[in-house]
Amino acid sequence: MSALRDEMELREEAIRAHYAAAAAMLAGFDHAPRLARAAEVAPVERSSGIVTGARRFRSTTPGLVTRSVARPEGVQLAARVQAVGGDDLPTPAQAAVLQALRRALAIALALGEAFAEATGLRELKQANLEGRLPEIRRAEFGELLAAESLVVLSVFGNATAFLLAPQAAEATVEIGEVEEVLTDNPSLALYGALWELDQDIALHGADDGRLVATVLAYAEALMEKVRARGEGAARTAAFTGAAWRIEADDLPIAGFAPARKARGSTLVMQFKKPQEVVGNHIAKYQAMRLAKMLMAYDFTRKMNPFAELGGFIFTFMGDGAPGTGKTTLIQMMAGLLNDYCKGAGYPFRYQNFGIDNIDSYQGKSGQNAKAFIQNVMDPAVIGFGTVDDIDQIAGKRGDRQSSAGQQEVTAVLMEAFAGANTMVRGNCTFGMFSNFPENVDDALRQRAGARFLVDGPQTREDYIDILALLLGKKHDIPLGSHDLFAAQEIKRAVANSFQSHNRPAEAGLVAVFDAVSERVGPLDTLAKLGTYLKAIQEADPRFTGRAIKNITDAVKVRAMDFELPDAWMENPDLFLFKDYDTKAAMIAELRRPVTVEMVVQEINRYADSEFRYADKSDAVAIDAMVRDMTRAEEAKRRYLEGRG
Repeated sequence: MSALRDEMELREEAIRAHYAAAAAMLAGFDHAPRLARAAEVAPVERSSGIVTGARRFRSTTPGLVTRSVARPEGVQLAARVQAVGGDDLPTPAQAAVLQALRRALAIALALGEAFAEATGLRELKQANLEGRLPEIRRAEFGELLAAESLVVLSVFGNATAFLLAPQAAEATVEIGEVEEVLTDNPSLALYGALWELDQDIALHGADDGRLVATVLAYAEALMEKVRARGEGAARTAAFTGAAWRIEADDLPIAGFAPARKARGSTLVMQFKKPQEVVGNHIAKYQAMRLAKMLMAYDFTRKMNPFAELGGFIFTFMGDGAPGTGKTTLIQMMAGLLNDYCKGAGYPFRYQNFGIDNIDSYQGKSGQNAKAFIQNVMDPAVIGFGTVDDIDQIAGKRGDRQSSAGQQEVTAVLMEAFAGANTMVRGNCTFGMFSNFPENVDDALRQRAGARFLVDGPQTREDYIDILALLLGKKHDIPLGSHDLFAAQEIKRAVANSFQSHNRPAEAGLVAVFDAVSERVGPLDTLAKLGTYLKAIQEADPRFTGRAIKNITDAVKVRAMDFELPDAWMENPDLFLFKDYDTKAAMIAELRRPVTVEMVVQEINRYADSEFRYADKSDAVAIDAMVRDMTRAEEAKRRYLEGRG
């Protein structure tokens, strides 16, 4: 597990020293586009009584000769912003945009200076200004200028999106790809960025809501473009290998990665209490434990002891027939986390990725999925992300009926859940839910580390309990001979549920289990367990090494099969506010030993689900082939009749 980098403070004095230059840039400059094509936009018209600030800017960066700017027909971004809506007086939204842009420009310029200082570029600029730059170092000088240009562009986009995030509303804007990304020097790079932003505002910023949406869309697109350029650029190590923080804004800068606001979303959801979830005993129990596990996250260390000790559920899949309680399970877990975080004063962020995030615009679905992942994985919050009806949202690779947007989402989720750069800190978890998991891409489904079978009420007692729960108390119907909710007592119900997996349930797996047991006897050694796993793989080639990892992870979860005391959640000083090492020690004391019974149960639980998915998937495929063959036969019959 990679160590977290120490953050350096970008001093406030260094940022404020660039306020005047940033304000002058917003006031006006000339720029002739080189990579982008200028659109036909109306010139800015302002009342003669409105003063928008200085109109001239000359770079103070030593070694760079830039143009003196500010002809009236040049780029006047401050005036452009204040002209939105046609009122002479700036609105609060316009003021917020200009303040964010000025602050973001100043931060970018200050960090550019820090980069120049760290790489020796500052001395090369001075030597170039004085005409004494050695010819042998000109290539290095050019590469460092290009790197600094990418740095200031990335930080400008990052800071703008971060600072303006609280102003975001429902309006959305499609601006297309950012084109005017120049790397000659940082000043010219920022001119190009502001010129293109001015164009976008003129085209899309019809009102305050769309103004904010346009600036945010541009900042996101700029970051993405620069990140792609920066990954292969020379001499950027001083930026990508370090981390900064701007204390006044609580803004972290870590290379080309976008920062996210450390605030949770205000949930508009009808929460459910655990006692309102009938049946689904294992799923309910694991969701309750997972909610408490997340609360062990240490915001200082940015790591969760459960993630380090083993037993943390980063991704899980809940599957079951329609109406069995998947939505109720989400409402219960989100409600628990919301209450726990409120009690501890932690920011909590819940986000669902739904079918409305699939966009016909090429690449937009993938961008939406990346934003979803980044928002939930933000190390400054406790995150819970759900993908409901994932079979409709993420397409199977090679499936001709899957749209390009669905394929994009599949690729993003696969990389995020188990990619080379995936780091599980233990501050968030992702749940994928489906009525038809057999329609989910096999590789994506196997990235779900845990399986929650959401099968709803099963027993007579379950059905009496759910009937009584949903009817409420406003009736006079007697209960009869029944101990209300006794069957929902979690420890007894979970123990019974786990014991039911001592033998598999799916017919195909039962045959494998019985054959292996008859050949080797009880599965009580690693060698015998390995023999069982190999036999499963021979029966279903999709049962790969990733399946074994998921099973062992589930066993580790069982080793952590204890309930963190409710008092630890209610009184944060008892556990949540302890330092990381103390929390890890308290958790380690509660850990249970791994048993053969646990391993057998988890193999059967996981393999049952895979066999269940495979059987349904094969049945669906066969039905589709039968329909195609029937249609072909009917078409042939009609064709021959027509010829006759």
